[in-house]
Amino acid sequence: MTPPLKILHIVPSISLVYGGPSQMVRGFSQALSAAGTEVTIITTDSNGDVDEAPLEVPIGQPVKEDNYTVYYFRCSPFRRYKFSFNLLRWLWNHAQEYDIAHVHALFSPVSSFAATVLRQRGVPYLMRPLGTLDPADLRKKRQIKKLYAAVLERPNLAGAAAIHFTSEQEAQVSERFGTETSGIVLPLGVTPLPPAAAAADARDRFAIPRDRPLILFMSRLDPKKGIDLLLPALEILQHEGLDFHLVMCGANPQDREYEQSVHQRVERSELRSHVTFTGFVSGDLKTALLQAADLFVLPSYYENFGISVAEAMLAGLPVVISNQVHIWNTIQHTESGWICDCTIDSLTTQLRDALKQPEERAQRGLNAQRCAKDHYSWEAIAEQAIAIYQNLIWESVPKK
Repeated sequence: MTPPLKILHIVPSISLVYGGPSQMVRGFSQALSAAGTEVTIITTDSNGDVDEAPLEVPIGQPVKEDNYTVYYFRCSPFRRYKFSFNLLRWLWNHAQEYDIAHVHALFSPVSSFAATVLRQRGVPYLMRPLGTLDPADLRKKRQIKKLYAAVLERPNLAGAAAIHFTSEQEAQVSERFGTETSGIVLPLGVTPLPPAAAAADARDRFAIPRDRPLILFMSRLDPKKGIDLLLPALEILQHEGLDFHLVMCGANPQDREYEQSVHQRVERSELRSHVTFTGFVSGDLKTALLQAADLFVLPSYYENFGISVAEAMLAGLPVVISNQVHIWNTIQHTESGWICDCTIDSLTTQLRDALKQPEERAQRGLNAQRCAKDHYSWEAIAEQAIAIYQNLIWESVPKK
């Protein structure tokens, strides 16, 4: 009997405050385990980089979560950068117990040094950049990243068995730093939200009038998310007499200053009576908001996938997204929403069309749910991943 494939995931944090990338590793691991593999995640106890307490979890011990195992390590000495010497020490001692490793995040010290350890220990590994190889992202802190890439990430990419992209567009635009490592395209999946444990009406909770379409923004409050496009676009529509209410769900544990600037921008504008901030949401409240919403919006400047978009689609919401959210082609092809350029005028046009056509919103919501079920099923993605892993392992074996 063939022993099960042993897979190791390495990720800086799986706290839900970090949004999609963390949620993805949990859902992916559960699906891989259900498909008959043995999955272990190693990560830190990071739960926000500024003012949050660490996760309350056992440290350095195996923790069973669903069908997989997680080892949490204390962030030390650099909490803000989700770094852990003990994680790397554990990896050095145990890496060779696994058939393959999947490293999530570039330009994150614990992931970068983990890839170096895997290379030294002779364990094949994939690297998932999470959009950090997008030219737009590389322009941030350009000189530091250029040096970081030369010292760590270029050798890590060159030594990887493959680079994991989540869309064809991400694969096409990503910088490779002159390496020839092959890329594989494997989308992310979404896990259906469980039914709310108790009946919850988001409109009542936040005093949102029932005669206003509810627009939902559910993502980190970050400059890359296109908030500087969204708020002016909605101000234009408000002046035109269109009615709506925007609910902004999210925070920014890495940049509280920017988070506060968004709140202040709304408070100083005529939108203040038409916008509700909820902070980070999960569980029943997240489910209730997705059920109450009429439209989902995310006009990001770059987004390698967009877990929140796929979640909204699975909940039956039509979406308004930019053509820099890299699953836009699929959404356009399946008529699951509206696609804009990263300009205020373009976003205004698409939001106007969506708000003025309630019947079309309903139809595109049905299309969105069907699209999410067809394209972003964890079960199907896990089967594809296992075949990729097995092929990469075989290719890594020295040929006689």
